[in-house]
Amino acid sequence: MPDDPRGDLAERIAGEITLSDDPGATLRKWRTDFEVTQTELADELDVSSSVVSDYESGRRESPGIALVRRLVEALLDVDERRGGDHVRQYTRVLSAGFDSDVVLDLQEYPTAVELDDLYDAVDATEVVAGDRDQITGHTVIDSIQAIKRLRADEFYRLYGQSTSRVLAFTSVTRGESTGIALRVVNPTPNAVLLHGLSPEDLWEHAPELAQRDGYSLAVTEASLEDMLDALRDLA
Repeated sequence: MPDDPRGDLAERIAGEITLSDDPGATLRKWRTDFEVTQTELADELDVSSSVVSDYESGRRESPGIALVRRLVEALLDVDERRGGDHVRQYTRVLSAGFDSDVVLDLQEYPTAVELDDLYDAVDATEVVAGDRDQITGHTVIDSIQAIKRLRADEFYRLYGQSTSRVLAFTSVTRGESTGIALRVVNPTPNAVLLHGLSPEDLWEHAPELAQRDGYSLAVTEASLEDMLDALRDLA
C-alpha cells in the first residue's frame, strides 16, 4: 500500500483530468464515480453549482491544474466525510497496479464467504459447481479493457492476495474470451462470475472449460451498480 494513498489517488485523478482531450467529461466521470452531485461539489468549493456544470459541459475554459487539484481534493473530502469507501476502493485498485477502468473493484474479505451466499447476494445462477465452495475476496474486471491492455503476466495480479476469490467479468457478450484466457492462467480462481448474461446467453463451451479447470461458473443479470454494492457489502 502506498505511504500516502490519498495523495497518490488525488495525483492520478488530477493528471487524468488535466491530460484528457475532454477535461470536463473526465471530471464528470470521476464525480459520478464518487457519487457526488454537482451541488455537493459546488458547496464544498463554495461556488455555485452552475460553475461545476459549466466546467463539465465545456462552456467554461478548461480548468487549470490548480483548480483541478481543488476539485479533486473536494471530491475526496466529501467521500471521506461519508466514510471514505470510494477512496479505499480506488486505492486498492491503484496499489495493485491497475487503472480503475480495467479493474472496477478489488477486495479481500475478513473471513471466508460461502459461494452460495455470494451468488444469492448478486442474484447469480451457478452453471457449473467448482471444486471449492468458499472465497476470501473478489476482483471485478472490465473484460474488454483487460484484454486490450493487460499483458499475460499481469492477469496474475487480478488475484490480489489470494486465488481463493471470485473473478467477476463485466462487458461480456457470451464468455468466450474469459474462458479462453483462464485456460492459460494457472492456478485458476475458485469462481468466475460473468455479468450481464443469462444461462441461455452463455458460450456453449464455457461450462466444459470450467469443469475441466475446477472453478465454479455463474452468471448474473443484476445491474452493475447492484452487483458492486452487493460484493462490497461482503467485505
